[in-house]
Amino acid sequence: MNALVATSRNFKQAAKLLGLDAKLEKSLLIPFREIKVECTIPKDDGTLASFVGFRVQHDNARGPMKGGIRFHHEVDPDEVNALAQLMTWKTAVANIPYGGAKGGIGCSPGELSVSELERLTRVFTQKIHDLIGIHTDVPAPDMGTNPQTMAWILDEYSKFHGYSPAVVTGKPIDLGGSLGRDAATGRGVLFATESLLADYGKSIKDQRFIIQGFGNVGSWAAQLISEAGGKVIAVSDVTGAIKNPKGIDIEKLLKHSVENHGIKGFNGGESINPSSLLTEDCDVLIPAALGGVINRENANDIKAKFIIEAANHPSDPEADEILSKKGVVILPDIYANSGGVTVSYFEWVQNIQGFMWDEDKVNAELKTYMTRSFKGMKEMCKTHNCDLRMGAFTLGVNRVARATVLRGWEA
Repeated sequence: MNALVATSRNFKQAAKLLGLDAKLEKSLLIPFREIKVECTIPKDDGTLASFVGFRVQHDNARGPMKGGIRFHHEVDPDEVNALAQLMTWKTAVANIPYGGAKGGIGCSPGELSVSELERLTRVFTQKIHDLIGIHTDVPAPDMGTNPQTMAWILDEYSKFHGYSPAVVTGKPIDLGGSLGRDAATGRGVLFATESLLADYGKSIKDQRFIIQGFGNVGSWAAQLISEAGGKVIAVSDVTGAIKNPKGIDIEKLLKHSVENHGIKGFNGGESINPSSLLTEDCDVLIPAALGGVINRENANDIKAKFIIEAANHPSDPEADEILSKKGVVILPDIYANSGGVTVSYFEWVQNIQGFMWDEDKVNAELKTYMTRSFKGMKEMCKTHNCDLRMGAFTLGVNRVARATVLRGWEA
């Protein structure tokens, strides 16, 4: 089941629980604006190459639209649409004053030189500069893009509009990026996990964790969880998977992974088949890699009591049903991985004020936001007698619906 179908299904279920007016429900699903541009650049060898760029701006009832820009060879308009919609609900769950957007360019970044990527980014920015902006739509990095990409967008945008650091987030620190942004999603996963376990009278200290994915989110989550006393007993990435029931030394693993471009060959644990990782015995499972990894094929074999969705859309709705029958508690992606967009919001706030925070303030504010959202989500669960995923969706959809009605949507 693809992301668009799953997101729409969750939205419809939430709308039903909330008893939304049918017309309002329909209007909330329709994107505000969809942009498609052709980006033609000279390649290093002198030939011309053309790429298609997209930006879907879904909803701006609660504030400027916010969402990543990805450079990937399969930028599918349907998926971009689903992800833009998901950002609308995610920013509302986090209770930050944004709506949702998402964009991308259909290209293979690995096959382009740095100067080709720069030209492509600048042409894309030239084509959309009057449709993004500090109070309109604020892009951020996503798959295949990074702080350097944001620096190019900022520079190109500023040629038209004057120096505007708040037009993008996820920038390099030297250009107004926020301290703590790099670790933000992983740290948010830590705070989300703490909130959930506390709700069950448990703490990170006495739990065994398995983390799938050792990229930015997975590696930070692993590091912070082990610092908090959790025992990380298995980890995987694209190169392989390792397991150590006594607990993996995450600092050593990080060092190994940087030096060897992956965790393969790490001697602090035994090598296991990556496909069996999700079904190993543990207390908390954290999928932090790709979507759709937990499905009806493996859901029955999962032994974890808690699943924290650090990745976007890691479990299918079919797996959801199997797991909830087994009594497995799933903390939904729309809440669990919202640390990144929350600290993006802090970056934007700092840029607008022209006043930067120290890292401790960033982390303390993030904890406040994550804890508050968890309480809001739990209250929705009680009100509508539903699981955490529907608690999060009803919380988000309700906030957007209220803002939409208050602003006068039928006029």
